[in-house]
Amino acid sequence: MLKKKVEEALNGQIRVEAQSSQIYLSMASWAEVKGLEGISQFLYKHSDEERMHMLKLVKYINERGGHAIVSELEAPKTEFGSFQQLFKALFEHEMYVSECINNLVEVTLNEKDFATHNFLQWYVAEQIEEEALARTILDKISLIGDDKGGLYLFDRDIQQLTVDSAAADPGA
Repeated sequence: MLKKKVEEALNGQIRVEAQSSQIYLSMASWAEVKGLEGISQFLYKHSDEERMHMLKLVKYINERGGHAIVSELEAPKTEFGSFQQLFKALFEHEMYVSECINNLVEVTLNEKDFATHNFLQWYVAEQIEEEALARTILDKISLIGDDKGGLYLFDRDIQQLTVDSAAADPGA
């Protein structure tokens, strides 16, 4: 059975993950309209992943005797200026999500809810990967500068971009 404080904190994270999905969906739509097909596909995929992160929390709360709450969301931005600005915003958002996960982990430790603490370790590792991927993308964008040919190659190649994190399971 979940303690009320943990349940409330987990429900807060449901909202963060749902909002992340909406933000990345809006970014994907913006990129698609700009003709950046690779970037849009990358972001559509990430929007789906964030929704799956949310669903994982919903199921966990309900399985532990709590009640997962689906709340309202803020409308995400629809304009991002440039693809560079878009990915800078993505990186900043991932840093925010990491902070939220860390705060959630702290709640579980304070409440001595070690089962939920253990459950959240997947999210901790996932955020390490997400931050590393966002940094890699920003590094590549920095190399491109204003080169249109570089943007073309980046847009084509981003769909395959992944980062092997030090936190990843070496047996995976």
